[in-house]
Amino acid sequence: MVAALREYTPTEAAAVSEIGIKSVHNAIDKRIIGSLSSNSRSRSITDDDLLRLKLWFGVGSILSAERRKRLFAAIDENPEADTVRADDYLIVDVARAREHLAARGEALREADKIIHSVKGVVGGEPVFKGTRVPVRTIAAMKLQGAATDEIVEGYPALTTRMVELAEIWLAAHPARGRPRKLSEQGLKVKSVKRLPLEAEKPSGKTS
Repeated sequence: MVAALREYTPTEAAAVSEIGIKSVHNAIDKRIIGSLSSNSRSRSITDDDLLRLKLWFGVGSILSAERRKRLFAAIDENPEADTVRADDYLIVDVARAREHLAARGEALREADKIIHSVKGVVGGEPVFKGTRVPVRTIAAMKLQGAATDEIVEGYPALTTRMVELAEIWLAAHPARGRPRKLSEQGLKVKSVKRLPLEAEKPSGKTS
């Protein structure tokens, strides 16, 4: 079954390819990937571009820019090949790169289907459908090292898969502007715990 083609924004492409957003824009500016539409502010990236992006930076420390272009030409000549010989000593596993990008692309599409914003619900913050759980909160917990099982235990409305999708969704939809206060999100602080600072011990001799 052939997956439906789609176009990605630069931030979505960065999330799927796991390449930094600055590098994505740099690749577009140098016309390595992507195309500039009639609206100069709009940039679109295809699935083929994603493969080029992944390989361009994946073999960048091994191959020169000219040799990478020859690699892309070889892929264009045989787009169904699982491996492509980059030179006499290097064979690139193109199939593995395609599989990785396809899995992350599907994860992003799945995340977009289960995450939305509703006016009046948690201040309009993106939440998982059918819940009031802010996606950015869950993604932040994951990035700070919280285990998926622990998060699901604390948020019974979520599934393991929903928690796993939070990170790629956040990468594709970074927050803009200043962080919103809890009150602006429709949330309230239930308790505040104050911890006393340990008094500094005086320096010098004691009597």
